[in-house]
Order: sequence, then C-alpha cells, then structure tokens
Amino acid sequence: MNRGIIGAVIGDIAGSRFEWHNIKTKDFDFLTHTCRFTDDSVMSLAVGKAILSCKRGNDLSIETIHWMQELGRKHPDAGYGGHFQRWLTTKNPKPYNSFGNGAAMRVSACGFIAKSLEEAKKLSKAVTEVTHKHPEGLKGA
Repeated sequence: MNRGIIGAVIGDIAGSRFEWHNIKTKDFDFLTHTCRFTDDSVMSLAVGKAILSCKRGNDLSIETIHWMQELGRKHPDAGYGGHFQRWLTTKNPKPYNSFGNGAAMRVSACGFIAKSLEEAKKLSKAVTEVTHKHPEGLKGA
C-alpha cells in the first residue's frame, strides 16, 4: 500500500467526526475515540484491491464493481449514500449518474499504480464510471 492510500485513509478517519459538524480551525486533536473509518476508506481499499488483482486484459471496471460490492457489503454502516447503498446490493449494478465527491475520495490507488498522468486519468475513469457517470463526477476523480 502506498503513502497516498494510507494518507487518504488516515485523513478519512481523522476527519470523520467533522463530516456533519464542520470546523474552521486547525486546532483540534488529531485522533479521538469518536473517529472511525468511513465509506471513503472502504472504497479506497476496494479500488486498490481491484487494481492490484486485475490481470492484464481483464476489465478493471468489472474488477472494481466486484471489490466495491465485496468490501462494501462487509461494512454496511460505513456511511454510504442512499443511491450507493442500493448499488452495493444490486445483482447487476449500473452507474447512477452521480456527481458526488465519492469519486474523488476513492481514486488514490490510481495515482499509485499509474506510470503517467494519462494512465492515472484512464485508471481513474475506469474505477469511477461504474457509479459516477456524470461528467462532473468523472472530472472530480
């Protein structure tokens, strides 16, 4: 696992207690007993698993769907939105045109594995468009 993925997960955990209670200061305890991992950590790890387990010639999008559903179903209370919660439990999930920030929150593994900016963009698109088919969602990722 690379520093980017580790940083994303640590940031997710440290910021979890502020998700619905925003603050405007840098003066706070980094980690407290109220911190926890969220859907963003679970999906970051799922994307990483998909990239690492995808064999040459296989479809990364299909691998991503598999691992998102596999890990997401194991952590049903991680904080998924309603559309994504339904997507996780659907037998044949389709993109639901989301443009939320979830796409950007889970793509750190793409930067880890890519050998160029263009490859990072290609990987990011493949792992994002399985849910976030909206142009703004893809752009955010």
